[in-house]
Amino acid sequence: MISSLFVPLLSDSNSQTLDLSIHNPRFTADIYEDITKFSQFIEDSIGDKRYGLGGYLEHRRMYETHENFATSEHDFRNIHLGIDIWAEAGTEVFAPMDGIIHSFHVNEGSGNYGPTVILSHHIHGGMIYSLYGHLSSKDLEGLISGQEIRQGQLIAHLGNSSENGGWPPHLHFQLIRDLQGFVGDYPGVCSQRDMDFYAQNCPDPRLW
Repeated sequence: MISSLFVPLLSDSNSQTLDLSIHNPRFTADIYEDITKFSQFIEDSIGDKRYGLGGYLEHRRMYETHENFATSEHDFRNIHLGIDIWAEAGTEVFAPMDGIIHSFHVNEGSGNYGPTVILSHHIHGGMIYSLYGHLSSKDLEGLISGQEIRQGQLIAHLGNSSENGGWPPHLHFQLIRDLQGFVGDYPGVCSQRDMDFYAQNCPDPRLW
């Protein structure tokens, strides 16, 4: 289902898997602490492809430069719970399945989601939620909670770094079984000590 998030569909011919983990020696602090260098790194890593893709349960050190990811003096939320699709600002995002707008919000702050939309879906006899982070601010205009969304419907655009939490343009896409009372927001990164719970509550989007 994830392939229907974008047009053209994600495929091996137009997508490049990216490694932003602690295991990539090329992805250093001087890059992810500078938005210009970070954006160039993403562009160079994608190469001649249209999209960069990856990140589910990836251990990333870059979050440790943002205060809101610290859980204590020596512990950070640094395990990524969704997948990222990196592309040009303004790239259109389409609903991967029928759903209803659960909530939406501008999650402000360095490293945060910026404009965010959450949809709810009835699937496989149960409920699951999909979260779309780092969107364009204009995408939240006119939205109504409870509004029906059809598979393939245009729902958003990738925001630029001035509105999306300070990141190179990309979509954070995450599936969530239990929102735990969150509205317009849900953790997209967890501490290693909480990974077992979040890995179960936020299944791998690529399997859907």
